Amino acid sequence: MKTNRVITLSRQLGSGGHEIGKLLAERLEIPFYDKELLVEAARQSGFSREAFEAADEKPTNSFLYSLSVGSHMMTSAYTDYSQFLTNDQLFLKQAEAIRRIAGEGPCVIVGRCADYVLRDRGDLLSIFVHAALDIRVKRIMKLQNLSEDKARAYVVKADKKRGNYYNFYTGKDWSRADSYDFCIDAGKLGIRGAERMIEEIVRLADLGYPEA
Repeated sequence: MKTNRVITLSRQLGSGGHEIGKLLAERLEIPFYDKELLVEAARQSGFSREAFEAADEKPTNSFLYSLSVGSHMMTSAYTDYSQFLTNDQLFLKQAEAIRRIAGEGPCVIVGRCADYVLRDRGDLLSIFVHAALDIRVKRIMKLQNLSEDKARAYVVKADKKRGNYYNFYTGKDWSRADSYDFCIDAGKLGIRGAERMIEEIVRLADLGYPEA
């Protein structure tokens, strides 16, 4: 199946959003970006990948953050270390990378407020992947080899961080269904079931809807 769509996936930790996005991109034969987006943002901006990784999906911490990473964020092309980047500036550079990637053709992008950055594109489909907390905790226990209590605390903290990041930069609510085109419960459908559901959504969107 071919598509001309740009598809963004926001996801709760442990819901399987990364795996779903990767499977979807493989099925649609289009590029996939998750952490790869940070590499691309670094390449396009000339700043180090470590700077983007340190600020990844974290709301602004501005000056304190800049001091904490300071001289590590610049590449050899940027020798003036007084030019600190804040999280806000890194977000803007990451947004530029997202727009450029989407402008090159259909793709799947996970997280990083991509649905908001690309909100004016007519070919965009934004998806939110979620699952019940207990299901996500069990998944993280297995993936990270954590106790139930530690996994639960990790999931809750990560969700809060992602929500704060999204809310801060978009002015929308990360957890509200109306922030996205579609919401998929991967806990009920499973990884492959959720991927197939999104694939069907893409197919129907490509066909277009008949007028009433």
